[in-house]
Amino acid sequence: MTDSAMATEQVVARGSRSNGTLYRGDPGMWSWVAHRITGVLTFFFLFAHVLDTALVRVSPNAYDQVIETYKSPIVNLLEVGLVGAVLYHALNGIRVMLVDFWAKGPKYQKPMLWTLLVVWVLVMVPGAYFMMVRTVSEMFGGS
Repeated sequence: MTDSAMATEQVVARGSRSNGTLYRGDPGMWSWVAHRITGVLTFFFLFAHVLDTALVRVSPNAYDQVIETYKSPIVNLLEVGLVGAVLYHALNGIRVMLVDFWAKGPKYQKPMLWTLLVVWVLVMVPGAYFMMVRTVSEMFGGS
């Protein structure tokens, strides 16, 4: 190996560890992972939704039975998760577009990530509360 090749290899190895180019838990990596996961979850929900809605043409009684199973507390928790996934995916999608198409986007990508997480929490906390009120009151008694 030549001296210049060894020097280049050392700089690349040193630089990748020190400046975060290797993914070792950087928030950008986790936002990327979460974006993919929420996109897949949303896709599967839409797929299931199309199937259960199509069931009404096959058998209205079967459709009614399926819809009745959706009124359980477990499904209510899944709905809260779905809203959280769709909200995160939408907000992060806006951030990705700003990073891609705004000249200053790459410079502000981390502050935008933290902003979208704050907005997500500010929307999800009251949203989850109002989505869960009926389920909690049915499970633990109430009016």
